[in-house]
Amino acid sequence: MELQQLRYFVEVFDRGSLSSAAKALLISQPALTRRLQQLERECGVTLFERVPAGVVPTPAGTALYQHVLTLLRYADTAKDAARDAGPVREIVQVGLAPGLPPDWLDHLIDTVRDAVPQAYLALTDAISTVQLQQLRAGRLDIAFVHEPPTADLVRHRVLEEPFGLVVDPRADDRFTGDSCPLRALDGMDVLAHARDQVPIGHDRLVSAAHEAGITPRWHFANYTENARACLRATGAHGAILSRTTAGRLLPGWRWRRLTDPPITMQTWIVRQPVARSIVAVVTEVIAAEFGIDGTESGRP
Repeated sequence: MELQQLRYFVEVFDRGSLSSAAKALLISQPALTRRLQQLERECGVTLFERVPAGVVPTPAGTALYQHVLTLLRYADTAKDAARDAGPVREIVQVGLAPGLPPDWLDHLIDTVRDAVPQAYLALTDAISTVQLQQLRAGRLDIAFVHEPPTADLVRHRVLEEPFGLVVDPRADDRFTGDSCPLRALDGMDVLAHARDQVPIGHDRLVSAAHEAGITPRWHFANYTENARACLRATGAHGAILSRTTAGRLLPGWRWRRLTDPPITMQTWIVRQPVARSIVAVVTEVIAAEFGIDGTESGRP
């Protein structure tokens, strides 16, 4: 049963005459008769009866007519519905490392939505090492990571946040002001992220303490949610965290920026050098809006 066949049926039904319908449809009357006979065979019923003035529909023909009108209305508006739906959106799989500021992410998503409306961002939370594995395996298109990507990947540094010390309120009386010099950590039990979570921040923190000649009692842990539990388990009195992570994991605890020297957590956007065009466009839009110190690109 074809749409054209059904349009012929409606024309005959409305006009009540094979000859008049054939003229309107610009086909011969024998051809129109054959198409109607084929439709009757497919339906298994007689649709019209011949009368001196032309043809009249049978009860089966009248029942079919009501259904066909609805079907043809849907068919006639199908193209409009497709056009109204807008461009087809392509899924871009994006990995997010822990600790990214919510306001910054909101701005990033809005930027991509406005600049690349055909992109649908599917977001996944994962630590940096896992993201890079998934990126190389093709399960992620774009990764936001806290470690310097290797030179074979296309990457742009897009965010830099200071680390600070968050102290147990019960031991807060030894600190004043909104900043904390690194030397104040000497001899203190301090919780910090394990190296595989924030490699560059971890290395800079340990190196800076060594160069300053201080010896904090470091407690390194791999966590994304349970900072309070890790502090309790290790007996540490404070944790090294970004302000965003501190506010989320230890609400009510005071955050003080590390100084002398300052230690930062950096974030890169990374993709494979060969990628779908939509992935390359999204990456460049983000790099243009958020890039720090220019761009860094891997080998093509």
